[in-house]
Amino acid sequence: MEQSHGHAGHSHGEENLSDRQLIFAVAINVLLTVAQIIGGIVSGSLALIADALHNFSDAASLGLAWFARKIGRRPADKLMTFGYAQGEVVAALINLTTLLIIGFYLLVEAINRFADPQPVEGWTVIGVAGIALVIDLVTAFIVYRGSHDSINMKAAFLHNVSDALASVGVIVAGALILLYDLYIADLIITLIIAGYVIWQGVTLMPRTVRLLMGAVPDELEFDRIVLALEKLDGIDGVHHVHVWSIGEHHRALETHVTPEGASLEQFEKVKGRARSMLKEEFQIEHATFEACFETDCEADLVPAHQTAHPHEVGGPHQP
Repeated sequence: MEQSHGHAGHSHGEENLSDRQLIFAVAINVLLTVAQIIGGIVSGSLALIADALHNFSDAASLGLAWFARKIGRRPADKLMTFGYAQGEVVAALINLTTLLIIGFYLLVEAINRFADPQPVEGWTVIGVAGIALVIDLVTAFIVYRGSHDSINMKAAFLHNVSDALASVGVIVAGALILLYDLYIADLIITLIIAGYVIWQGVTLMPRTVRLLMGAVPDELEFDRIVLALEKLDGIDGVHHVHVWSIGEHHRALETHVTPEGASLEQFEKVKGRARSMLKEEFQIEHATFEACFETDCEADLVPAHQTAHPHEVGGPHQP
């Protein structure tokens, strides 16, 4: 059995966004959350508290991303032989679960407020939401620098942009309350924010689950990989194929192949060509090959994979 390890160093996202900048973004968002909750309690605005909870989920998301990134830098050891990159995916799962809980909590609170409306202090709402809008835009600018090559950072950036839009919505609600005593605007904005939070969580959850379950990466098609291997000179058959992701940025493959010749030297050349092809065409950098012959190969394993239904694990794979 032979392995090819392709674990790279830091991603471009890490080069563009330093840990210090990420910690600063977390700190200002935590302070903003506290200010919004106080403002929401003082003014009686549920929309402001909704925006605060959404903002807190973003701060937690950034904090978990920072922690997971630090863990992910640790080299492979006897406990985690593939390294710690998968920690970032675990952090994403925690973030999304929290996001969904917050979203459903806000829905319940808004429905209760419809039954028992409360007065809202419009000027306090506008003032705190205005400060929140500025901080959301600053945070989005900081996080954007690291969002190009990291799904977690990109999700955090989109969260901050959505926070900015939510703050605009809260300001509009405050203005409607001041101008027209339209207190129901506060509840409508709350429902919109809650709906958006839930939509984000539901949209991002399937990919996170697929990563944790070792599914074939979304950008790859299993059959194309098998076909490309079978077409290589020196390979008679391909069996027992597994393709999965190691964290967000690394892909791995393990397979049994039937070589045309019995020579070990020939098999080494075949493996070299296979690795080059996998890296060039599918960006698979970690490949493990084992030679087997028709008498000891489980030839039915490839058709079993081909007849599986990828959508049962959260969505179809795209070529």
